[in-house]
Amino acid sequence: MFDFDATLPFMALQFLLLAALLNAIFYKPITKVLDERDNYIRTNRVDARERKALAERLIKEYEQRIADARRESQAVIAKAEAEAQAVYAEQIAEAQKEGQKLREQTSREIEQQKQEALRSLQTKVESLSQQILGKLLGPNLAR
Repeated sequence: MFDFDATLPFMALQFLLLAALLNAIFYKPITKVLDERDNYIRTNRVDARERKALAERLIKEYEQRIADARRESQAVIAKAEAEAQAVYAEQIAEAQKEGQKLREQTSREIEQQKQEALRSLQTKVESLSQQILGKLLGPNLAR
């Protein structure tokens, strides 16, 4: 079936040379390119994971800052509302005091005018009484 003459070792040597030549010319460069591509992909994945982790840290930090800013703004708003309420209450109290003073002053003026009117009426009543008595009793008896 097979002849084991000099062609078999020559064919084997030819096969080995072809395999070495194919390995040197084709397989090693292809393997090198595939290894470089694998390293490129691996480094990009590592870099992408690091960037993702950094982005997540930054997101958490910014969310924390936003939450802090919201709390601070709420505190400022609450403080401003409290101050405004205090100013409002102070102005209301001041207006009530002024209103009370005005009522008291008006009450005093009314009382003073009432007293003046009573005195004026008293003198007029006395004068009219004297005139009525003078006319009824006569000028000499009325005094």
